[in-house]
Amino acid sequence: MTHAQQQQPQLSITTVQLNHTAIYAKERHAAAEFFATILGLKVGAPFGPFVPVELGNGVTLDYYEKNDEPIQSQHYAFLVPDEQFDGMIARLEALGVTYYADPHHTRPGGTNDLFGGRGAYFEDPNGHNMEIMTRPYVRP
Repeated sequence: MTHAQQQQPQLSITTVQLNHTAIYAKERHAAAEFFATILGLKVGAPFGPFVPVELGNGVTLDYYEKNDEPIQSQHYAFLVPDEQFDGMIARLEALGVTYYADPHHTRPGGTNDLFGGRGAYFEDPNGHNMEIMTRPYVRP
């Protein structure tokens, strides 16, 4: 056993869990700050080529700079506490970011009430379609 293996705490993982995902950005620090500001989170210290935003329970969004080709838009959906939703919408408005009630961005300035909760979509500075929602989707 190596020294590094000896220093690692033993974790018992009993289910599959998302640990982190990389999000391409033209400027990783700015993208991480934007997202963290909207959701009321903190940007972590750079980790290698990544700038992480901690979501909770050890899950991070790791912003990675990609300047060699255009960034393809991705969709990221976040389940957020209902009591924090209005603050997120207020921060979008304060930054002049248009939010939408639908994923196709045809209903600007609105929110939805899917599954008894509230939700909205907005574009981040790199063109990713971000979603905040207070209730998870009910799947068949």
